[in-house]
Amino acid sequence: MGTVRVHSNGWRAESGRDMESDDGHERTVGIAGLSLPSRIAVAVGVAGVAVAVAVHVSMMFLHVAPSNTISKQHGSAIDDYVYPEFEQNWKFFAPNPLQQNVAVQARAELRGPDGRSQVTPWIDLSAQDGAALRHNLLPSHTQQNELRRAWDFYAGTHDGREQPNGMRGRLSEEYIRRIAVLRLGGERDGRPVQRVQVRAVTTAIAPPPWSDEKVDTRPVHRLLGWWPVTTADLPEAKNR
Repeated sequence: MGTVRVHSNGWRAESGRDMESDDGHERTVGIAGLSLPSRIAVAVGVAGVAVAVAVHVSMMFLHVAPSNTISKQHGSAIDDYVYPEFEQNWKFFAPNPLQQNVAVQARAELRGPDGRSQVTPWIDLSAQDGAALRHNLLPSHTQQNELRRAWDFYAGTHDGREQPNGMRGRLSEEYIRRIAVLRLGGERDGRPVQRVQVRAVTTAIAPPPWSDEKVDTRPVHRLLGWWPVTTADLPEAKNR
């Protein structure tokens, strides 16, 4: 015989059985107590979540796994899913941890009322992210990774002459250009932005005092060309 529990609202429950009220009517609790449409909705929701999790895990597994028949055949679809939000970056770990500070900066060319152009000073976008992260207990993914990963994406898909390596290289240009336009704005002081230019200042981290390693800590600049700003690059275009 099961254990009987009496609740303050007059219901009695016996382990392994349905709920029974003082008037003698049994009522089913839990999912079984839901109406048929509600049970169907719960089942569909659970199935949807299970499918989404399975797809995500499969895509990430194929991305990090050694090259195989499936990843070779569907490599483009896997890259489209993974980049840039879910890219795996192991630079924090050995054997090649990141030992540089990279500051991504941008400036804009404005068109004045008289048709003349004016170039703004360089604006340190990385410093903006650093200020937003400092003393922030719950920084956003955008503040931590968007700009940094965009520059890594660009640097990894361009050669020393800033020539893109295929479609991904051109995609990286569009990505970092739109980040620059988003940060600088479509106009400044009432003057529309015509073009933007991006550069990166890379400074090697000095070794600790006890190390005999010699490192050149002078900053190295990488200057990109001017990119015309298109309508699709403007922040307002994302809200249409």
